[in-house]
Amino acid sequence: MNRLAFRNIFFLWLAWALILIGFQAWASARVQPEFPDRSQEWTTTYTDEGYQVNRPLLLDPFLNHQVCWDSEYYIGIAIGGYDDPRIPHLTPFGTTTYYMDHMLVGGQQYSGEAISLAYAFFPFYPWMMWLVSWPLKWLGLGEIATAALAGVIVSALGTLGGMFALYDLCREKLEHEGALRAVFYLLIFPTGFFLLQVYTEGLFVGLAFGCLALLRRGKWLPAALLGAAATLTRAVGVALIIPMALTWFRTGDWLDVDLEWRQIYYLWKHALSGIWMAVRKVFRDLFRLPSAAADPSWDQEIAPLRTVLVSFGKMLLAFAPLIAFLIWKTSRLGLSFDFIEMVYFGRGVLDFGGAFYNWSLAFEYLSSPIPPRAAYFLTEVIGLIVGLVTILASIKRYPELAWFSLAVFVISWGSGPVQGIQRYILGAPAVFFMLARWGKNPVFDKAWTIFSALWMGFLAYLFAVDFWVA
Repeated sequence: MNRLAFRNIFFLWLAWALILIGFQAWASARVQPEFPDRSQEWTTTYTDEGYQVNRPLLLDPFLNHQVCWDSEYYIGIAIGGYDDPRIPHLTPFGTTTYYMDHMLVGGQQYSGEAISLAYAFFPFYPWMMWLVSWPLKWLGLGEIATAALAGVIVSALGTLGGMFALYDLCREKLEHEGALRAVFYLLIFPTGFFLLQVYTEGLFVGLAFGCLALLRRGKWLPAALLGAAATLTRAVGVALIIPMALTWFRTGDWLDVDLEWRQIYYLWKHALSGIWMAVRKVFRDLFRLPSAAADPSWDQEIAPLRTVLVSFGKMLLAFAPLIAFLIWKTSRLGLSFDFIEMVYFGRGVLDFGGAFYNWSLAFEYLSSPIPPRAAYFLTEVIGLIVGLVTILASIKRYPELAWFSLAVFVISWGSGPVQGIQRYILGAPAVFFMLARWGKNPVFDKAWTIFSALWMGFLAYLFAVDFWVA
């Protein structure tokens, strides 16, 4: 990346962040909404008067316009861990939604030991919030405010990294102007404001897009680390195994491994020989004997072992997202995640039957006599169409991005309830690649910019005043 591109992206990011935070504060001060939010049946109850009473993780005034809904769980994990009592729990008394006389009380009935709803959220983002919170303590803010500031910083820096990575991914096929356009479209995407809230989107974009960019450059170790971190940020990060495994397969390293299978039986011999040669070299160096490096058998003994180890090493790095996912899945965090998602949030993995049913209802809601509900499901349908069309259109032009993006889309769509597809596709880079390609047409560029910026501004306002967005 040249210096001009770096400077343009950095200052675009900085201006976007300042404008967005200022807009959310100004808009929420200028217009006061009428509660409750009737966008869905459950939001009518959940956003009624006093719905946030005694929920301190949502009520601290500092950066409160960037804190809403799931932010409560990330802040709670960052400052008190998954079992922090300020986080809503499932209890024998029902779902905890507030405190009353030091008793956690709520609605949905559940028989069993109390368990925190925070287990439905992946750990890496709140871990990063906790880490960034440490140097911020000198500011003297309260622990909730400090965690909120740390969350915004982590999201913002993740977004900046994602912008650099997206530019790098698109530059070869779209050139400088097209790559900058893709970055710009990411920022003004209707749900792009989530990249600066106390939500995982900003960090996930930075990790996932960064993984893909490093993979494209053959930087296997850092790509694997970012891929594993992305998997521990959002479940769809495991889909990074698709481009990583495909890239590993295309390198032909698996052929080296296959050619060496007949030698695996003898690897112990090479390994022991290598160790013995190393010991001999150290011994000779200590006693100033003739160097072992002059022994021509060294390279002959160690070469087969080196070939197989390098090939297997790349294979393990290629599967880093899956390995990270399986480690998390079998841990207490993963087991509790499945329980909370199923019992409370009603979500599953690739629940296509439920997804088809829920989306059929979503299309019916487009003609709902309740205008807020019809308008909300229209945003979901538009997000569905934009994501699917752009991803499918990019398969032939950029298959590595497209197949990963399609996996992100399918996993998100198949999770069950119709809420958030327009947010989840922020992690699908093919969406912005394809939009930027179409943006070569000046009419499309201007029209999409107007549509997307207006839509994002309105959704950012709704989030700032605690209405449901995605």
